Amino acid sequence: MRFDGVFYVGVSSTGIYCRPVCPARPPKRDRCRFFSNAAAAERMGFRPCLRCRPELAPGNASMDASARVARSAAARIAEGALNSGSVDDLADEFAITGRQLRRVVEKEIGVSPIALAQTHRLLLAKRLLTDTSLTMSAVAYASGFQSVRRFDALFQERYRLTPSALRKRVKSNAEVEAETISLTLGYRPPFAWDAMLKFLDSHATPGVEFVQGESYSRTIGIGSVTGWVRVQPAQLAGKKAARISDARSLRVEISVSLTPVVMPLLAKIRHAFDLDADPSAIEDQLAASGLEQFVRARPGLRVPGTVDGFDLALRTVLGQQVSVRGATTLAGRFAEKFGDAIATPDVRLKYGVPKAGRVASASIAELRALGVTGARAESISALSKAVASGALRLEPGVDVSSTIAQMVALPGIGDWTAQYVAMRALRWPDGFPASDLWLRRAVGDVSTAKLVKESARWAPWRAYAAMHLWNGIASGEMVSMSDSRGS
Repeated sequence: MRFDGVFYVGVSSTGIYCRPVCPARPPKRDRCRFFSNAAAAERMGFRPCLRCRPELAPGNASMDASARVARSAAARIAEGALNSGSVDDLADEFAITGRQLRRVVEKEIGVSPIALAQTHRLLLAKRLLTDTSLTMSAVAYASGFQSVRRFDALFQERYRLTPSALRKRVKSNAEVEAETISLTLGYRPPFAWDAMLKFLDSHATPGVEFVQGESYSRTIGIGSVTGWVRVQPAQLAGKKAARISDARSLRVEISVSLTPVVMPLLAKIRHAFDLDADPSAIEDQLAASGLEQFVRARPGLRVPGTVDGFDLALRTVLGQQVSVRGATTLAGRFAEKFGDAIATPDVRLKYGVPKAGRVASASIAELRALGVTGARAESISALSKAVASGALRLEPGVDVSSTIAQMVALPGIGDWTAQYVAMRALRWPDGFPASDLWLRRAVGDVSTAKLVKESARWAPWRAYAAMHLWNGIASGEMVSMSDSRGS
């Protein structure tokens, strides 16, 4: 009943789409397509089931649905989806028409998708002109413009000065560095940076990422472009970090090789460090719902995300029934075997994350040779094939419920894994792996069913509740379910 009305399943062998609660015998996974609404299923030629009657399913208010699509589309636009693709291409990701997408974006955000994309490009260009020494042409293309002429014209039209005039006006605050550029990313304070670093350090994949002092470094691959980044609080990044705003910013040092993909790169880093969270709103609700001792102990605690959804899902599967250290060792082997070799100035950064296509093409025997069990190898193979084929997308903006359903349909992936991936890769703030042993211990050794019921009071921020509980139990903190009821 949990997913009734949230998604629908189209069965290719019958041409019918059903509710998740349909009493008919479940079809094989390879015959299923998932849709977030009935209209999307019908648009693809499926007709409604006469047994479960999709028209009777509990629905979501059309305003809510529109807002969800608009927010997801806006996030994709911020990543550069319209830099080389069209509105129709983006609309296909949501199984709607370009006209529908234009309408919902204009309704919810107030501007057209094209206008929104132009604003993102111009603001990024302005940032690059101010904070880097990149050439005008490099700034134009890095910001998503297809020509320098178009960049110049639109910049002057919107900002009433030329790009070169802006650079002169700000007296080129750029840091002249031959191999890197540095940019800042703001967030709403507070930010529990020490807790974030501790988590990333314990989960760091050898050869791909590492923590040193107050900074986090890793390799990055977007398409065919590879490089590395280093992230740390702006106020700790040196004498340049003297502005008041640096107290609520992260400074990102980026290898120049990543300049062509700087727009999607910055979006991925925002996701990875949960920079768009509003700690005050989240923590006020959690505190009022019985978790005050946890949120007051670690104000600004974030949910660590990821720059690559497949890598996060693979790491999660590798971590099933093994220690964090054991999973880290396995992750390093997979990166060395299936990731790109990446040249960096630090010997600790050597590989990119495993490529889904490469893992998908490996035999079960090859996977087992890396130290996983046969069952785990089967699970990894199925996961990688689903991602490599495009059938499973593990990124912010996808329909969460249908994606979770797709994951749990794969062998060896249960609700815990799917919910954990939803928390971190899909950026779902209400993801909650209720079967987790440590979460159940943190609230008094309750059953999974009891925790699911009681955790409802933490919605829609249960992912943050999970992070607070995990951190709390590591420090010996506990909460009783009676306390969790709040006032």
